[in-house]
Amino acid sequence: MNPYILAILLFGLGLGTTITFASSHWLLAWMGLEMNTLAIIPLMAQHHHPRAVEATTKYFLTQAAAAATLLFASVTNSWLTGQWEIQQITHPLPSAMITLALALKIGLAPLHAWLPEVLQGLDLTTGLILSTWQKLAPFALILQLQPSNSTLLIILGLTSTLIGGWGGLNQTQLRKILAYSSIAHLGWMILILQFSPSITLLTLLTYLIMTFSTFLVFKLNKSTNINTLATSWAKAPALTALTPLILLSLGGLPPLTGFMPKWLILQELTKQGLAPTATLAALSALLSLYFYLRLSYAMTLTISPNNLTGSTPWRLPSTQLTYPLATSTAMTICLLPLTPAISALLTS
Repeated sequence: MNPYILAILLFGLGLGTTITFASSHWLLAWMGLEMNTLAIIPLMAQHHHPRAVEATTKYFLTQAAAAATLLFASVTNSWLTGQWEIQQITHPLPSAMITLALALKIGLAPLHAWLPEVLQGLDLTTGLILSTWQKLAPFALILQLQPSNSTLLIILGLTSTLIGGWGGLNQTQLRKILAYSSIAHLGWMILILQFSPSITLLTLLTYLIMTFSTFLVFKLNKSTNINTLATSWAKAPALTALTPLILLSLGGLPPLTGFMPKWLILQELTKQGLAPTATLAALSALLSLYFYLRLSYAMTLTISPNNLTGSTPWRLPSTQLTYPLATSTAMTICLLPLTPAISALLTS
């Protein structure tokens, strides 16, 4: 892709998200979301491959449907209450419609079916943008909506954690596994949203760091399915040794960073008298943990069926940047001891 065009598209992505962040009016927020969608579509379709085109079409249709619902709901709210303010959604009907439209935008279950299919058709770099940056703008709107419809948020959250765990169990494609992992993590965030927005922000932050690390590892190894992971030990032995820690951090095992948000969420849910919800969420985390363990096993404890010679006679030097991966890996593995400091920063 022409670097000038790429720069314009990335600028459009950034500007769309920034407009949504800064807006207090529904029309402006909607416009930011539309700019975001239109800027990422050429990035998704840049590889002229039938799967990429199919994924782009599916993405465009779901995002257009969500944006239309959002616009309809905000116009309905304006008609019922005379308000265009984002924080003035008082009527339950537009509130529920907007929540569902934003849930479709980010891929919360049961409105999640597009996400694994779309992610599977993209390359890992665009998939990373879709899994991280594209979640920010809708999330900013959900955070401003949150005092309303609490039951709907809990249902969406629990369904997402369960489907995110179950859906990934039978997958062999890494991008689909990461899509279900994304659905499960978003479920955790939505679950705690109305009780503690600061914990939701913390969960989103750790999710972004861990997902960034995981995508970069797969990109460095050029892996798109479980079988190709088994060849990674010959390419990057040190990284292969660290990858299980990244994956188990995504699964939420102590003493890794991923344990921090799950621990705080379960604690807060129990404080709010929602012990059954907390128990269901914790059990659904076990489902996710199973497929992360599967990936760890495939990567570090199996040898590829192809007869790789012990030492490769030559290999082209890698041109990929490893500093971002090194930084995010360190954060993915080591941030748990800083939990009190991070919590204090987010609540202040």
